[in-house]
Amino acid sequence: MEEKVVIALGGNALQDKNTPPTAEAQLDVVKRTAGYIVDIIEKGYSIIITHGNGPQVGNIVIQNETASNVIPAMPFDVCGAESQGMIGYMIQQCLGEVFKERNIDRDVATIVTQVVVDKNDPAFLKPTKPIGPFYSKEEAEILKKCKGYEMVEDSGRGYRRVVASPDPKEIVELKTIKLLENNGVIVITAGGGGIPVIRENGSLRGVAAVIDKDLASEKLAEDINADILLILTAVEKVYINYKKPNEKALGEISVEEAQKYLDEGQFVPGSMLPKVKASIRFAKSKPGRKAIITSLEKASDALSGRAGTVIKS
Repeated sequence: MEEKVVIALGGNALQDKNTPPTAEAQLDVVKRTAGYIVDIIEKGYSIIITHGNGPQVGNIVIQNETASNVIPAMPFDVCGAESQGMIGYMIQQCLGEVFKERNIDRDVATIVTQVVVDKNDPAFLKPTKPIGPFYSKEEAEILKKCKGYEMVEDSGRGYRRVVASPDPKEIVELKTIKLLENNGVIVITAGGGGIPVIRENGSLRGVAAVIDKDLASEKLAEDINADILLILTAVEKVYINYKKPNEKALGEISVEEAQKYLDEGQFVPGSMLPKVKASIRFAKSKPGRKAIITSLEKASDALSGRAGTVIKS
């Protein structure tokens, strides 16, 4: 039986920070990414793809705010949905091109995914995730008063809106994802961590928040009974004592070791910390499961045990 892998793509798999954020430049990056994904498919793995959306949704918010005097700006949850559709479309198109080049007959589908969060999550009491453009102090005060935005000063560069980053509790479209996956369709889902929604009077309502995409990927991996959570980022391995004389790259480690390093504060919030946290959750969730953190270029080698940081129970 083929192993099931949730592949969580990082920002470097979607956009090169050294090139303009144009559609053409992003497609070039995604085409290269698609090649690495198809390498994994050709090895016989069953895959589901998730991805981040940080730069893209930020750009959409800026576009909305800039043109708000012409067309009313869309709320943040709608901007998240837009980014899911845009990135999913790019991945679908590029995977299709690589399939054609390699004579592979597979279908790909993007699911615009809602993820339920707890409206009483403590994260809502202390928003920390910056989104959108920088504002002057005066502009920030107006936005705070008129729109109720939480605004914070950001490293001397101006003021930015911040939103909560709550924990993912339920993937709304899970049945659809399973149906497609069980019929051989490669599914792209939970983009940007999914659109955060809360249950209210029996209905779903979008909220201004950002769910960490690695934690959402972990929730998905558990729910679809995946064997491996493969988190792809810019480096081949996780390091402890990073950029210090005693820096050390981690190979295969236990959940207990990973938790120890996490408790020591070895990993940077907003960077490696959520990746390790998600990996620990997944490896602990069921015997035999493992999480791998590695670079896009080393993804195939990591699945074969020749690269990456592996966290196992």
